[in-house]
Amino acid sequence: MRIVRPQDKGYTTFLRSLDRRSQPTPSVESTVRAIIADVAKRGDAAVIHYTKKFGGPQLTARQLRVAPEELHAAWDSLAPRTRRALRAAHRNIRAFAAKSLRRDWSARNAQGARVEERFDPFHRVGIYIPGGTAPLVSTALMTCTFAAAAGVPEIVATTPCGPDGRVNSELLAALHLAGATEVYRLGGAQAVAALALGTKTIRPTVKIFGPGNSYVVEAKRQLFGRVAVDLLPGPSEVLVIADKTARPAWIAADLLAQAEHGADSVALMLTDSEKILQAVKNAIEAQAAALPRGEILKKSLSRTALILVEDMNRAVELANAFASEHVSLQTSKPRALAARLHTTGAIYLGGHSPVAAGDFLAGPSHELPTGGAGKSFAGLTADQFQRRTSLVELDRGSLEKSAPFIEEFARIEGLAAHGKSARIRLE
Repeated sequence: MRIVRPQDKGYTTFLRSLDRRSQPTPSVESTVRAIIADVAKRGDAAVIHYTKKFGGPQLTARQLRVAPEELHAAWDSLAPRTRRALRAAHRNIRAFAAKSLRRDWSARNAQGARVEERFDPFHRVGIYIPGGTAPLVSTALMTCTFAAAAGVPEIVATTPCGPDGRVNSELLAALHLAGATEVYRLGGAQAVAALALGTKTIRPTVKIFGPGNSYVVEAKRQLFGRVAVDLLPGPSEVLVIADKTARPAWIAADLLAQAEHGADSVALMLTDSEKILQAVKNAIEAQAAALPRGEILKKSLSRTALILVEDMNRAVELANAFASEHVSLQTSKPRALAARLHTTGAIYLGGHSPVAAGDFLAGPSHELPTGGAGKSFAGLTADQFQRRTSLVELDRGSLEKSAPFIEEFARIEGLAAHGKSARIRLE
């Protein structure tokens, strides 16, 4: 854990490093490129090869798909308290999705032509659900539920299986509840390639969603264009902005909650209080010692920084430069600060709003931009599962009013046939 104060040597350089934009690692880029090329060439055989190579089981093509009966059985076998938790989150996520879906509309322009937008669900989408060190049941809900709310008829989920070929039962139950129509025991860049390119067993999808490790994210980046992607979400991040009114134990708990996601997670705090800075450091050390994911925390805490700034204005400036996935505002007036944050994936207002509420239950998806991508991307929303189509309809009257303008544009751009195509209808 790093403590950063204004009097420290290199303070200004460190703050400057917070203004970042994600860049692919050359070794990851070349590895993923080879995997994609192999999946394009050999399909199922390549997918099976890389699953085994990267620590998974030796599967056959017939074993890639999780049988529908397994999904039903997983749901039926849930403990009552787990079923209640999944349903509570699902209700909130579905209700949030309903608010953000786009609706068809129609109007007339100044010349009387009717212009419309229509929003249809994508027909077939792929959703990547990380497995790794934790079965991300919440990610299944916060992606597939949005797709189902948008009316997507074919929701194809992939998730890594264990060395024994099994997928976590609670994760399968969540996929069943959220509306996944196909599930494959498949992870890594090879899963993204299969969703984009298709194999004999897995038909290609038209858009891919979901977070993942650096190889999964790089696969989405390289395949963009052959298939649509939502965003490029990588390792988890949290930035806490705290003033003297904050509770150190709560801040420490939020930082550790994100740090335990993985060794490459990032947790930062900005505060204008030396007292809070030291108290949070002590609280992190005390709480971390009692948490079970010790090895992961040890690695991720080496990337954690507690930073002293001169005032809240500087904290907001640095937060906008860092563009964190999550920002927790543990200050006396969180809404005033929130109005000035413009690059954050999700903002948590006040000390009683743990980031974990957004991770699991609140309603918005926890798939959010990371690595500085918040400068350009927002988090996942239900309307990203809809495809926009524009419609234009003119009658003779609106065409008569439009034709002179069409002809003038045609003259300026040297496209005579454009002008003629309008005028010929009036002759």
